[in-house]
Amino acid sequence: MTTALTFLLILIILVLIHEFGHYFAAKKSGVLVEEFGFGFPPRLFGKKIGETLYSINLIPLGGFVRLYGEDHNEVKNKKIENSKIPSHRAFVNKTPFQKTIIITAGVVMNIFFGWILISILYTQGVPSPVGVTVNAIQKNSPASEAGLKIGDKLISITHSDQTVKIITTDDLVQSTQRFADEITMLQINRGDKIFSVQITPRSRPPKDQGALGIVIEQQIEIKHYPWYMAFYQGFIETLSMTKTIAAELLKIPVQLISRQSTDVEFTGPVGIAKIVNEARKFGITALIQITAILSINLAVINILPFPALDGGRQIFILYEWVTGKRANQNLEHYLNIVGIILLLTLSAVITIFDIQKYWG
Repeated sequence: MTTALTFLLILIILVLIHEFGHYFAAKKSGVLVEEFGFGFPPRLFGKKIGETLYSINLIPLGGFVRLYGEDHNEVKNKKIENSKIPSHRAFVNKTPFQKTIIITAGVVMNIFFGWILISILYTQGVPSPVGVTVNAIQKNSPASEAGLKIGDKLISITHSDQTVKIITTDDLVQSTQRFADEITMLQINRGDKIFSVQITPRSRPPKDQGALGIVIEQQIEIKHYPWYMAFYQGFIETLSMTKTIAAELLKIPVQLISRQSTDVEFTGPVGIAKIVNEARKFGITALIQITAILSINLAVINILPFPALDGGRQIFILYEWVTGKRANQNLEHYLNIVGIILLLTLSAVITIFDIQKYWG
């Protein structure tokens, strides 16, 4: 029960942050916000405050902000022209620039929220990678032939004029894959001595062995930052995380077309709840971290150019911006319906796989 409540609280926060971005940008642009809803219809209950209805809906998988002049039928049936509400308060009558601000504001808010959370973590102290050491060496491996020893700290690896500093285990893994079957120079710190050895990473190592034939350990150091440095470091980490998530997602279509396996693992509400439960065991710091990651994930996914997502809607706005002509309202309407159906279906399928994965 505690896990479900924690997950629901995080979901509510992330959805409200995202939708508040749309809401705030629409208000500032003079657009009438008709409804601010958590969850998807049917509506359970709602309360009208001022000119906006605030509602709680049955399907708790997201939220929405309903803007005057956004609905396809309002434009088609000329409801806006015949309404007593001034036409300039309709979303459809705003400039492409104003529409872009409104549509992308939710994504911006999620990234901003992730940045704030990560910055808070930096003020409390965060584990930072500071190097990689050798924990074990396999027999008849490139590492044993090069004379590596347990306890060696790996500093960098060089091939031709390319040098990669080894700060994380990923740095070593990716560089040995990149320089596979090529002669490289591995710089090592052993005791108080720094020197280099010649080593050739293997492209096809034996089973249960890596390219160099070593077991490595990530060295971690807890770093604390003053608040003014924490926000800078948090900003850099947020950009890095956003770039990584976007890059991995963009690889998927190419990998699917080329029938390559993908390292990206999808999970739905059940899987996320499971992750939240694991984070909860490590305390509030872990929960803040997972919330930041989920917020940035939500931002990146929402900006994808897929119907019903913010990125999909932005495609039609860009068309209007470039051509000076409003996009076909019927086409946009039906593509959004198809997009919603596909997203809900995908969510249901992933949820079924998650249930089978965790409970057999």
